[in-house]
Amino acid sequence: MLPISPSKIAHVIIRARKFDADVPGSGQGRELRAFIAGLNEDEKAGLTAVMWIGRETFEAEEFDEAFETARAEATAPTEDYLLGIPMLADYLEDGLNALGLSLEEAEQDINPSV
Repeated sequence: MLPISPSKIAHVIIRARKFDADVPGSGQGRELRAFIAGLNEDEKAGLTAVMWIGRETFEAEEFDEAFETARAEATAPTEDYLLGIPMLADYLEDGLNALGLSLEEAEQDINPSV
């Protein structure tokens, strides 16, 4: 089971897409950084593991190994590490898909009117 809810991952994906779009003055980078910083250690490691699966560093079946590696190798703040990765939103979405989870369903948990 994921140590982070799919809706939190969807929240990061949505904010990361806005951050990547670089809307001037939107504050997206600041808000995204604060959101990730506010996650607990297991959620941060889970988010990193999902990104690694989406980037194909690990296979979906290796989630537990990816999670433990993320916990063990966390030397920099997770928000700094993740925001330095181009295509973060795409990797997270691909990771969700590889794990059999739907971004659309996760988005509905954030905003039920979607």
